[in-house]
Amino acid sequence: MDAQSRGRADNVDPADQWILNPVTGEYELRLAPSAPQPPVPGPRRSGHHAHGAVGTDGAVDAVPGRTRTPGREVPPPRRRGAPEALPGRRGDRPVQRRPKARKALLWVGGTMAFTVLATGTAGYLYLKHLEGNVRTTDVGDAGSGDFSKDEAFNILILGTDKRTGAGNEGYGDKNSVGHADTTILLHVAEDRTNATALSIPRDLIVDIPDCPTTLEDGTRKVVPGLQGARFNRSLGEGGRDPGCAMRTVEEATGIPVDHFMMADFNAVKTLTTAVDGVKVCLEHAVDDKQSKLSLPAGESTVAGEDALAFVRTRHSFGNEGDLDRIKVQQHFLASLMRKISSGDTLTSPTRLVKLAEAATEALSVDTGLGKVSTLKDVALELKKVPPKNISFTTVPVVDNPAETVKATVVLNEAKAPQLFAAIANDVSLTEVEERKKERKTAVAARLKGPKADVSEVRVRVLNGGAPQGSAQQMLNRLQIEEGVSKSENAGNAPRTLKKTTLEYAPDQADQARRLADILGLSGSGMKPGESATNSQGLPAMTLTLGEDFTDAGAQLDASAAGVPDVEKSTADKVQCAS
Repeated sequence: MDAQSRGRADNVDPADQWILNPVTGEYELRLAPSAPQPPVPGPRRSGHHAHGAVGTDGAVDAVPGRTRTPGREVPPPRRRGAPEALPGRRGDRPVQRRPKARKALLWVGGTMAFTVLATGTAGYLYLKHLEGNVRTTDVGDAGSGDFSKDEAFNILILGTDKRTGAGNEGYGDKNSVGHADTTILLHVAEDRTNATALSIPRDLIVDIPDCPTTLEDGTRKVVPGLQGARFNRSLGEGGRDPGCAMRTVEEATGIPVDHFMMADFNAVKTLTTAVDGVKVCLEHAVDDKQSKLSLPAGESTVAGEDALAFVRTRHSFGNEGDLDRIKVQQHFLASLMRKISSGDTLTSPTRLVKLAEAATEALSVDTGLGKVSTLKDVALELKKVPPKNISFTTVPVVDNPAETVKATVVLNEAKAPQLFAAIANDVSLTEVEERKKERKTAVAARLKGPKADVSEVRVRVLNGGAPQGSAQQMLNRLQIEEGVSKSENAGNAPRTLKKTTLEYAPDQADQARRLADILGLSGSGMKPGESATNSQGLPAMTLTLGEDFTDAGAQLDASAAGVPDVEKSTADKVQCAS
């Protein structure tokens, strides 16, 4: 559906619908300029009503979203030397500070625009006006369902080879239903100091599990799995939906996948055009007859067809293979992120509107991310990660030894497991030394201090992602082997945790230190918080066994996973394709 046809005339520039709120510093979308507007109020009385049009004194705000400060009158916004612009009309917009929420949305767009992470967050600029453009897929239990702002999260970014839009006849398979042509698993750390974008080669040999899918008519179908197949077949073929790709990634890497975002070739063209092009750098000139890419050595700006050709060509870089193309795509992503995060984009309402239009038309997500409020939460969490700590790397692979003519790759068993473990255990691939020192000091402090007697330790044990029966296994150890008699099995946790965690109130710190000492739990597994209530109505700590839990007798702390020695780049650096 044409977004511009909703609630406004076709001959109105979309940028005219953005009205600057001088209090919040944000441009707000006014969809019906001809509709009656609230009157300009007279002198105000003190009062406060966050984000509402009515204050505590009952007066109506002329500018929606204005927050009143108690005891202070806030006059209507004025412009020096000209009458105030009425809502819905174009006027000179004063330069304001970059609104954090809007910057966050566009930051996400920049980080993942090529493979569509951009699309969801940029779409939020239109709020519910463009929410209908975002397509959703129910992936069942393949993902986590809900998005949590308090945990690390993993989003599978899928770029398909399906042809849509004019001029895409030269790309992908002619009759493709949309295979996983470009795939990135984005991991965002729990403390938001770093993120890792892990590229997965489309020719990687994997086992594709059986996949429950929902058909268009609402019926359910299980697509049989495949053994020893190319990864790109985990999407599209046989009716496999993005949930199948999510299950395949988790089975191959051991890293839980929470959500997905997906788009096709056309997204690259429309997104780069919306931001007036992206800078790329080449070590040597390129004249590729197959992709029709022709660029000189050094820096160039590409958009539309040229941008798509740049990220699709394989014959101009390295060994002309998919792994070298992946590196070029990573450089392109980093550049696009820098472009959209720039002031030129963030301060241009017209450019933001174009980007939002292009982004939402391209995006498909799981139902857990389909709400605009959730997309905003994702954007704000991603915005916290410094570009210098966003690492791009690729699954370590070697040529398939079973092939004479090398066409596929298999996991490098010497490096891949360590990389997967690092990501699963929230270990950064970049150096965040100052933050690490601060965190290490704070975490170590949790273990220092007096420890309660074992008889005073009161704890509830929950299963939050561990193998079935783990909570009872842990309870048996605590009561029989360790003498923690005031412990109980509280069943399944309300949500899955990646790491085993002990939550406790401040006055239970001595109990927490004793239990951590018993179980070998490090300070990183201790979470100061609130006390729970056990079955007897008494305050108790909560020990939640996460996905890292293997056995009641095993060391619980997984923070010792080291940083693997893999080739990587970061989002803040300009790199030239070779």
